[in-house]
Formats: sequence, C-alpha cells, structure tokens
Amino acid sequence: MKIIPPKPFTIEKGNRAVLLLHGFTGNTNDVKRLGRFLSERNYTVHAPLYKGHGGDPKDLIETDPIEWWNSVLEGYDYLRNKGFDEIAVAGVSLGGIFSLRLGEERPTKAIVAMSAPALAKNTDSLQERIIDYTIKYKKLSGTFNEQEDQPQEIAKKYVMPKLSYLQGIINDTSAKLQTIQTPVHILRGLRDDEYYCESADLIYNSVKSRIKSVKSFINSGHILTLDQEKELVFEEIYHFFEGLKWKE
Repeated sequence: MKIIPPKPFTIEKGNRAVLLLHGFTGNTNDVKRLGRFLSERNYTVHAPLYKGHGGDPKDLIETDPIEWWNSVLEGYDYLRNKGFDEIAVAGVSLGGIFSLRLGEERPTKAIVAMSAPALAKNTDSLQERIIDYTIKYKKLSGTFNEQEDQPQEIAKKYVMPKLSYLQGIINDTSAKLQTIQTPVHILRGLRDDEYYCESADLIYNSVKSRIKSVKSFINSGHILTLDQEKELVFEEIYHFFEGLKWKE
C-alpha cells in the first residue's frame, strides 16, 4: 500500500493568523480539522510539517530536534512574510511545548498549549513512541513482518540518538516559562498520562501572563484535536481567540 505523505497546509481567510503545531511522531493531520474549523470562522491558519515527520521512520530518526524547531520558526516567518504582525499559536503535545518556546522567543498574540510536556523525565517513553510509529507505518505500508518487527526488534533497529537533546529542549523551555506574558490557555485530557496533567499545572503556575487559564476535558486522552471531544476543544480554542483584542 502506498502511503500518501502529509504536507504543510495554509488556509488564507481573515486578518487573524494562527500557527498550528503538531506533535512528536505526528504530522499536520493532527491539527487539520482544527485548522478548517478556525478558517471557517475567518482565521488564516498555517501548519508546518516538522522535518522527518509523516513518512518513513528511518527519515525521522535521522533528523535532529533542532530541525523540527527550525520548521516551527519557518512557519512563523511564513506568516510574518505574508504580512501578519499578530500571530497566535496553538500546538498539541510537542507542538504545545514548541508553542510556549515560540512565546519565549518571538512576539505572539496568544498561546494554546495542548497536552504539552513540561517536566523532566527520561527518554524511554519517547523511544516507545518511535517503536509505535514504526510498527504503525510498516502495517500501513504493507511491510510489517510478524517475526522481524516485534517491538524488541524494532527497538534495536530504530534508535534515535538525539532524544536526550529533545528532552533538553523541553527542560530548557520549562525553565524559561516565567518570561511569557502573552495570554496562555492550557488544555489537557484527563485520560492522558498523569505526566501531561501535571505538566499543565507547572505551565500555569510558571507563566507570568495576566490572562492564563487551564481547561480539562474529562473524556479525552493525549491528542485532544483527534479525540472524542475534539469539537469541544475546537470551540474552546476559538472562544479563547475571540476574547482577545486583535487589530482589525
């Protein structure tokens, strides 16, 4: 089976711009429905695809997390070059912590951080994501071998040496959260791992924004934009953006 690789997408509508950021081992499909929802309400949206994501896992493990971050900066600059001087950002999982990092380094109208990792931990769970991604990719592409592609075998063949650097980016971003004064809305799913729920509390308590809030979704897991309460998530993000004072 031939897999059609996901691509970056842009939907140009109104004068309000939102940068949408996907997660680690995810792709722009993580935020495509959210993008359509916002564009239907007169927001211009752009979602970059991180280098190495959305295709063969061999391409992913050969990339560097700094290249993913550069994809975020390129997405931000794309909107700036389009003439938008007010840019909000919304990201899920790794996209959530990248959204906060962007708020630390670039002018942002507002930040929505969904299921963002913010606490220090080892890289074992990140490596497990690589394994899961590889197995899923092989099954979709028709190359999965029941004997050769057991998780323990995948773990030997698909090792990403830069995962510790990725955790370092997360830790560094968390250490600078107090520099953020942009409005921040933090979303979490209560069926997600406790690590992400605790991360939401850390983010809320650390940012210095006068406008900041946390919203929990009882029946949702990690990728809020794809889970069963996604329409509620979209509405929540839209109303948060609508409550801001934009230049018209």
